[in-house]
Amino acid sequence: MIDSNEAARVAVIVAHPDDEVLWCGGLLLSRPRWHPFVACLCRGRDADRAPRFRRALERLGATGAMADLDDGPGQDPVPAGTVRALILSLLPGRDFDLILTHSLQGEYTRHRRHEEIAAAVRTLWADGVLKAGSLWGFAYEDGGGAYLPKAAPEASLVLELPELIWAEKRRLITEVYNYPETSWEARTTPRREAFLEAPRAARRGPSQEVTPS
Repeated sequence: MIDSNEAARVAVIVAHPDDEVLWCGGLLLSRPRWHPFVACLCRGRDADRAPRFRRALERLGATGAMADLDDGPGQDPVPAGTVRALILSLLPGRDFDLILTHSLQGEYTRHRRHEEIAAAVRTLWADGVLKAGSLWGFAYEDGGGAYLPKAAPEASLVLELPELIWAEKRRLITEVYNYPETSWEARTTPRREAFLEAPRAARRGPSQEVTPS
């Protein structure tokens, strides 16, 4: 188990700059002794979002790297092997205490890149290419687009963020990423962060229990 006073190597693997704040920013802010590395697969050449991502990482006490995977409105599928290779090219190593990433269904209806990255990370972990005691997916749902994303009922862990952590997370979204208070991102930003542990049966390597609680 990783608690708030224990150092840990954590890989956060996401599609977009702001996903690291939206879906697990409170957890990262709450664990100042962790050493998170954020691999972001899209928007690496975005003149607005890329520098904001770097500033957000500084506030989160994280390091990271970005790629520029196609993120066009058509969301054309990207070959699974391409996504896996890109993830590996961004990470500083292959061995972590904990991996955090998207859920297989994504966090809202719908973004193909979230789903592709979730599947790629799970394959790399199951095959032992990425090593970590545990892999946790973000656990949110939006009722098929009927409401803003919220903690999914099946979540293994739900964190209610303390006021100071919540306020800093909100500032990252509204001040660092510069989303208006009325934007989808600002309205979505969860105060209750939720995670679902990937089943150990999916992994073919040796196991070691690690949780983000």
